[in-house]
Amino acid sequence: MISRILSKPLLLSPAVLVASFVLVPSTVIAEESVNNQVQPESVAIPEFSQSNQSNQGQVTSVSQLSDVQPTDWAFQALQSLVERYGCIAGYPNSTYRGNRPMTRYEFAAGLNACLDRVNELIATATSDLVNKADLVTLQELQEEFSGELATLRSRVDALEARTAEIEALQFSTTTKLTGEVIFAVAGVFGEDAADTDDDANNNPDLQDNVILAYRTRLNFDTSFTGKDRLRVRLQGRNITEFRGSVTGTDMTRLGFDGDEDNQIGIDDLYYYFPLGDKVRVTLAAAETEMVDIAVPLSPIINAAYGGISRFARFSPIYRTSGGAGLGINYEFSDRASLALAYMVSDAEDPADKNGLFDGNYGALAQFIFEPIKNLDIGLTYAHSYYAGGGNSGVNLTGSTGSAIARRPFGNVATSADSFGLETSWRVSSQFNVSGWLGYSFAQSEVSNNSADILNYAMTLAFPDLGGKGNLAGITFGMPPKVTESSLEADKDTSLHIEGFYRLQVTDHISITPGLFLITNPEHNDNNDSIFVGTIRTTFKF
Repeated sequence: MISRILSKPLLLSPAVLVASFVLVPSTVIAEESVNNQVQPESVAIPEFSQSNQSNQGQVTSVSQLSDVQPTDWAFQALQSLVERYGCIAGYPNSTYRGNRPMTRYEFAAGLNACLDRVNELIATATSDLVNKADLVTLQELQEEFSGELATLRSRVDALEARTAEIEALQFSTTTKLTGEVIFAVAGVFGEDAADTDDDANNNPDLQDNVILAYRTRLNFDTSFTGKDRLRVRLQGRNITEFRGSVTGTDMTRLGFDGDEDNQIGIDDLYYYFPLGDKVRVTLAAAETEMVDIAVPLSPIINAAYGGISRFARFSPIYRTSGGAGLGINYEFSDRASLALAYMVSDAEDPADKNGLFDGNYGALAQFIFEPIKNLDIGLTYAHSYYAGGGNSGVNLTGSTGSAIARRPFGNVATSADSFGLETSWRVSSQFNVSGWLGYSFAQSEVSNNSADILNYAMTLAFPDLGGKGNLAGITFGMPPKVTESSLEADKDTSLHIEGFYRLQVTDHISITPGLFLITNPEHNDNNDSIFVGTIRTTFKF
């Protein structure tokens, strides 16, 4: 009977073959938690031994298996194997899953575990626990599965050799290296560059030659406990910032630009660790952004894979400061969280108007909650201070709006209180609506001058459009604009209209053509519209 059954491909329930079944290792469990369906034929089964079983959640009574009932037809067999021989293990959640199909390799692994257990009982002079019928059955199974057992041992040997090779070649047992490279073909198109006066005939020329540029990043992520992370990022790039003498406005910047003249330097340096189950603390040493602590509700936040412009990625409220500082994240529940951050731009400089508490800084608080399923709402507040003067100067909008919005009182000491409302609604797995509204109250620290600054945007995102991993996005909004001021307000209104489509060519390569339009640049209808286009190719490894 056994021979007739085993001469065919085996795809039976574990309950049918409980005489020698042991569940597969944690790699399979992890896969099941993601896919909700185990694919055992694709899993390399390691060697099973008594010590291995203990790592898999060894049970001592069949009653510990929550999905096994006394009425089950295999209950007695399971009870015998659990309580008599002790050669069966359960999943960490105390289930047996007796109806799940298994492969011949899994069966062979389980058989091998029970054989080891029987041999141990015999060797320890407890052979009276093993009756003659069981030994005959096990002998027949061992003979029938001799090929699979040999193959299993061979696969384990190969796996151990491969693991040893990987361990020998890796540069660190605690650090993971990842990389990202962007190649970008980009250009600006229009009649003239923008300016701030009322004369439409004296605008400078638009620097509209098409460029080819790059950005490269290497991330070194180290974990000491499995729950913390020390990140060191090296970056080099030569992507021209489409602003100033190129276009005359910050509104035309790409989201991944920056011209470091091909120099490699530290771009991110922070360490986060948990405090209990609900709190995470982040210590930032250099070049860290607010969005590393308070994550925006934006599906196109990533500059390498999401929106192509600087403005469309996320609200300017997150650009009030960056550099070094402290962040705290608190999880009230799965549906509510709080983020707090304090960041300074020149923490390493002991000179006047610098350092941790005397220079440019930003303090941010963000509360995100999910009132109904798939709808997230964020409430954000930021207080920022700029000492004025120097190279960094005042920049209330993170270089995303008009020149007046950036420095409403000139390059003098300025503070601002900013409020943001962010939303993200996952309408379906392939459609997301998100957006934000931001308002800032700016105050000169050397006079009584004040100004109000407004910005908003809405994004429609279409994940997996045309294929898995693809992403289409459309953004419509208004870059930061001074609506009221005791000095000078923006006269007209600029609109930002953007569209892009990311094509996921492989797991490691994506190509994103994109285009955005700025009407009335600098909120000045004397300026002609400017188009910015790019083809962004991203490699990750």
